[in-house]
Amino acid sequence: MLIYGFQSLLGWAQLALGIYAGVMLIDAAVRREDAYRAASKQTKGMWLIFLALATALLFILPIMSFLPVIGVIAVIVYTVDVRPALRAVSGGGRGPRRGGSSSDGPYGPFNGGR
Repeated sequence: MLIYGFQSLLGWAQLALGIYAGVMLIDAAVRREDAYRAASKQTKGMWLIFLALATALLFILPIMSFLPVIGVIAVIVYTVDVRPALRAVSGGGRGPRRGGSSSDGPYGPFNGGR
């Protein structure tokens, strides 16, 4: 009984990871090609291949085998390293700027040497 519950839990975890990998695949597909080069990351095509393979492996093979674990690692690398770099390069943020003015620099407001 306990083994079936554990297998069910792993099945739900694998489904969630597969869906998340699919979302990251869509995210990688909608990013501009030049943003990958500007962020000094691999090409867009390479990341699309990595994430497509990871998504397919998560839906085809059991999670406890070797290849889906490599796919999960690829999705994690995209999520924590590539995606934030792409967002920083392409100016992607969450909605409009919050506070500040157009003369604000990286260390605060620019006051013109006053």
